[in-house]
Amino acid sequence: MRHPFLAVALAAVAAAVAMPAFAGLTPIKRVEPEYPRDAARAKTEGFVEVEFNVDASGKVTSVSVVNAKPSRTFEQAAVRAVKQWEFAPGGGKGKVRLDFAL
Repeated sequence: MRHPFLAVALAAVAAAVAMPAFAGLTPIKRVEPEYPRDAARAKTEGFVEVEFNVDASGKVTSVSVVNAKPSRTFEQAAVRAVKQWEFAPGGGKGKVRLDFAL
């Protein structure tokens, strides 16, 4: 038997779509954000736009939220995920929108 929350969470992760602007960065590893449990229970959907810096080794060094709807709902999950991304060596800046949809 599938757990209803798990089914919603898996669908949400599969639906998290990004429209990246990596400005010369080559993605190697992408970690999808976890859908916040409270937002899933409330059937809340939204998005977070973040900007991030990548160092010469390809690690994300900083992440800043540029825009989020609704506010204070998905930002933490988005930042946590993007901090785990990795890129080919070289460094640079990127911007991405992560959509959270059930």
